Amino acid sequence: MATTDDAPRRDEQLQRRLARGEETALGELYDQLAPMVHGLAGRILADQSAAAQLTREIFAHVWEHPDSFDPSRGSLRSWLGALTHRRAVDRLRARRAEAAGWAGPAEEDEIRTVATAARVQYVVSALPQPLRETIAESYYDGRTYQETAHRLGISEQAAKQRMRLGLALLATELEQEREQHRPAAPAAGDPRGGLPDARSTDGPRAGEDGQRTEGGGT
Repeated sequence: MATTDDAPRRDEQLQRRLARGEETALGELYDQLAPMVHGLAGRILADQSAAAQLTREIFAHVWEHPDSFDPSRGSLRSWLGALTHRRAVDRLRARRAEAAGWAGPAEEDEIRTVATAARVQYVVSALPQPLRETIAESYYDGRTYQETAHRLGISEQAAKQRMRLGLALLATELEQEREQHRPAAPAAGDPRGGLPDARSTDGPRAGEDGQRTEGGGT
């Protein structure tokens, strides 16, 4: 998770490079975030082969639709997290429905629980190491501040400060991901009353001649 002031600018620059068809930009983004995308997909789907396939699809989507990323609604990482989360949940729901013939309330509750836990782990995994390890000790392992401080060799006050900061960053990132799921506000004077939902961006991006002519695929 980027925490510096120039992170939004870097995201916008990367988006512009992707829009120009620069394969090196896609490579940079893949090297940076593919492990986290794969990890999130794997935790939701519990299938490494399916997670690898979904990861490839996600970055193919990024390559074809860089303009569907809106920097004003969060970071590239948040956008990828929201996209991966949505598609993985849809895939898991379809798989459960195919196996059982339908997805009842119990299955839906389990899917939401699995997906929420995976999303939190995805965000925590990108926190700076001091915050990540403090949350792991206190939040996941259920240790007190005193126990966490002792295990990490820091003061109890430092453990509390790290925990507060980590949870604040976690909440901010999760809100950005939720924002990525919300439909865009209608543009002024747009008779359609708004933009298409995210599902309409899954098709190929066409240029003036109906084909993408720069760069290549993943």
